[in-house]
Amino acid sequence: MSGGAAEVPHVRPESAAQSEAEPRSGSGSGSGAESQPRSRSPEGAAGPQPSELLDLVVIPGDGIGPELVGSALEVLERTAALDGFGHRVTTIEAGAGAYRSTGRALPDGALERLRTADGVLKGPVGLPGVRHPDGTEAGLLGGLLRLGLDTFANVRPMRLLPGVTGGTRHGAGEIDYVLVRENTEGLYLSRGAGAATPHAACDQLMITRAGTERVVRYAFSLARGRAGAPADGVRRVTCVDKSNVLRSYALFRRVFDEVAAEYPDIAAEHLYADAAAHDLVARPQCFDVLVTENFLGDVLSDLGAATVGGLGMCGSLNAGVHTSYAEPVHGSAPDIAGRGLANPLSQILSLALLLDRAGRHASGDRVRGAVESALADGAVELDVRGRPAGGTASVTSAVCERLAP
Repeated sequence: MSGGAAEVPHVRPESAAQSEAEPRSGSGSGSGAESQPRSRSPEGAAGPQPSELLDLVVIPGDGIGPELVGSALEVLERTAALDGFGHRVTTIEAGAGAYRSTGRALPDGALERLRTADGVLKGPVGLPGVRHPDGTEAGLLGGLLRLGLDTFANVRPMRLLPGVTGGTRHGAGEIDYVLVRENTEGLYLSRGAGAATPHAACDQLMITRAGTERVVRYAFSLARGRAGAPADGVRRVTCVDKSNVLRSYALFRRVFDEVAAEYPDIAAEHLYADAAAHDLVARPQCFDVLVTENFLGDVLSDLGAATVGGLGMCGSLNAGVHTSYAEPVHGSAPDIAGRGLANPLSQILSLALLLDRAGRHASGDRVRGAVESALADGAVELDVRGRPAGGTASVTSAVCERLAP
């Protein structure tokens, strides 16, 4: 492909598509009665059947991004060999580095290539010195990819794993929920479009019925494939809003209630955003799936990350009807780039979500199980800043060693 893409095939002719009869056992986080892990993408939300050749596009990103993506690709290589599927990887250079070199954060033709892929694995992007003339940060891809690919659901699993210390007194297994954030409208739809003078500024919060319906249905479909909240095993979806203050959020809540009526098997509840911030710290074990407007989800997911060991423990999936891309929820940390200090688990867990979304659930489970095992037996230890004691390469090796059956 032209415009900054390089294609590297990893094809094993002898491999066949993953069998639909293959067991989909969890990695030990669910209840004994459940075989599906809580962090799986919902099959009912346009999840495709696996193709014989997994076609992935990789965006290495900036700062520590290339190191993290390299780690995840090593895990992918090992997983593909064990599970017997071929894969093709196309690399597209995009982000702040690309903007600095070419004046464009995303090369011409890139969106078209991304739309045809089985999935996109993206590293963190952004560099502090790369700015637009108005002083705002240049080279970011969130708006370009989320709107360009219509990836309307940002899915952020929050799990406190064995061997990890979170910011609360809860233990491993007590925090296990997914925050589903609407990804294409809300307050962030005003990105670059608000009105501003030297004395005042205004941004619009846009909520639509169609946008809310599809993300709420995604959340309920996701809940159907999970084991319920750790505290009581109840499958539930929590609507988080500020409908007591703003009419836009009142519409979000009203549409949520209409969609909830279509899922009588799933409990539905409401929380105002300030109460949710409190309860995600005080009683996180009571949550299963939460669904929010764009801005609120962004804020609350970082709060949740602090309770499960930090942003380095959190992968995410940006899911659309036809295309999805996975990425860590943290930044590019250019101050430690190239030093082998970064924690790659966020990128590896993002890979697991992408494998789920591509229909390779057993492979996604295998990756999550290897991460959990490496943390539980002490092969991976994190310091107070969330950095691995042995560096990036040690984490990659520990996870790869534990991928074996």
